[in-house]
Amino acid sequence: MNITNIPNTAPFSETTITPFHIEIPDSDLIDLKERLARTRWPDDLEDNHWDYGTPLSYLKKLSTYWKNSYDWRKYEAMLNEFPQFTTTIDGQNIHFLHVRSPEPDALPLIVTHGWPGSIIEFIHMIEPLTNPGKYGGNPSDAFHLVIPSLPGFGFSGHTTERGWNIERVARAWDELMRRLGYERYGTQGGDTGCLVSAELGRIAAERIIGVHCNGLSVFPTGESC
Repeated sequence: MNITNIPNTAPFSETTITPFHIEIPDSDLIDLKERLARTRWPDDLEDNHWDYGTPLSYLKKLSTYWKNSYDWRKYEAMLNEFPQFTTTIDGQNIHFLHVRSPEPDALPLIVTHGWPGSIIEFIHMIEPLTNPGKYGGNPSDAFHLVIPSLPGFGFSGHTTERGWNIERVARAWDELMRRLGYERYGTQGGDTGCLVSAELGRIAAERIIGVHCNGLSVFPTGESC
């Protein structure tokens, strides 16, 4: 059934969109570093080269990076430069960036990250896509960007029930674009985001202007996750 035939009742009846600002307490960051410092490392085979899972040497380097090098406040500030919001769709909290172009006729575009990625992947492309004239491009190529966090990822938070498959996410994304007032829009994604974008092209074909995918995953059975 096409989503346009679904009555405007539950699960999509809640339409409140709330501004969101990232502000993680210092105590949480300190706690993370303390827990990393207290890690009790298991024994490991030498030179297993991922044959038995993540090598201990790699995991120790990653832990040290998170404990001593990663600057949470830097990336928190970068994300907070852009308008962020949350809304509830189909019972699930959805966090998203909504960055409108200064060009009034810009094309609405919803961009979806992959697994195990996040919206941070798109930080450096937001301004060139919303304001290409500033970077030597054609202003007519501008986009209004909507960049949501997949359910269970980032500030969308954990899922509270089973069943958040590709189709359900795509239907939620189409509802999100409706709430934002976009009747026609494009969709882009990579990895899992590619699957969501392609599904949007199927379930909301009359509303989708175009689908762009990178990191396309192909399943031998013809079924997606």
